[in-house]
Amino acid sequence: MHPVRKQRLMIVIFIVVFSSIAVGLMAYALRENINLFYPPSKIASGDVPHNTRIRAGGCVKPGSVQRSDSSLEIHFLITDGIADVKVNFNGILPDLFAEGEAAVINGVVTESGEINASEVLAKHDENYTPPEVAEAMKDKGEHQKTCEGLKYGA
Repeated sequence: MHPVRKQRLMIVIFIVVFSSIAVGLMAYALRENINLFYPPSKIASGDVPHNTRIRAGGCVKPGSVQRSDSSLEIHFLITDGIADVKVNFNGILPDLFAEGEAAVINGVVTESGEINASEVLAKHDENYTPPEVAEAMKDKGEHQKTCEGLKYGA
């Protein structure tokens, strides 16, 4: 083999190996930072991996918000009209957070099916409903676009 060809072949092999290692390291680093979105009905049915960081969205069930008197701890239920999931959060809630309004929760699902939230986000306008919640509402036969239209079962 000619020395110039051999040098080019070594450069190409080096680039391929280096690129493969770089892509592999990036995929390994990002696997912990991926947040998958789940509606409350999937969480309640157990289709969600436990002790993995997820994003959940739904409506805050009216009458479910319980605030601690001595700390920033708060417990509430989120629903998609099919199932309710308990959320535990310790921190300051956004100003737009309210009962009957949409919320997006970043956190970890425990073995008992509750969410230990690290972040709670409130909706930013009156017409937004997460796509999964809208689908669940449509499947249930409810056509309202806001969380106030959800009918809660007893």
